[in-house]
This record gives sequence, structure tokens and C-alpha cells, in this order.
Amino acid sequence: MVTEFVCWKCGASLQELILPLSRREECRSCGAELHVCRMCEHYNPRIAGSCSEDRAEEVREKERANFCDYFEPSSNAYQPDDNTKAQAARAGLEALFGLTTNQPEEKASSTDNQPKSRADTAKDELED
Repeated sequence: MVTEFVCWKCGASLQELILPLSRREECRSCGAELHVCRMCEHYNPRIAGSCSEDRAEEVREKERANFCDYFEPSSNAYQPDDNTKAQAARAGLEALFGLTTNQPEEKASSTDNQPKSRADTAKDELED
């Protein structure tokens, strides 16, 4: 069974690299170091130290090359950015302040003739 590895940072194929990965190995596409915690089978950000290998020494910088003896490259290390949480938070704030993503200026200008609500006053203070 042939496992195809991809860069943990950009997702580019690492098919041409020889295993085991050298500590100095870099992605030819984005230049990211590859012998890093983020590229390892044992990397798990949900646990203390972010490593499931309990004998491994703690590595502080998970995206920098290290000398870990327990490093095993992972075939699913690449995780594309998930902006859904950020988009949901932004939509919540826009709803709170009565704005829409398409027409924030028009909504504000249509209420100039009416007294400002507490939300509009707070928004103005925040912008200032």
C-alpha cells in the first residue's frame, strides 16, 4: 500500500521525497519545514502538549523543524482553513448592529432621520 503524503501547510504532494524525512526537508511548493509536529501522526491539538506519544519530549513550536525521535509523517496532515466559525461570528455581529454584508452604508443612511437606537449609538462609539 502506497501512502501519498502532502504538505501540512499548503497541501502540495510530497511524492518525490524519500522517507524517512530529514529534519531539514522542506516543501518544494511553499518552503514549509516538514519534520514538524503538525506533519506527524502523533499530533493532536485536543490533548495536552498536542502529542499522543507520551514518551516524546514536549516541543513548543509545532510548526518548526524538530529532532523528535517519534516523528511519523501523516498522510492527512493538511487541514484547509475552516472559516465557518469566523463567518458565523461576523454574521452575529452584523445582526446585532443591524448591518448586512452587502449594504452596510445604505442601512445606516436610511436611519439618519430617526433617533438612534442604543445599538446604533454603541456602533458609532465603537467606530470612533
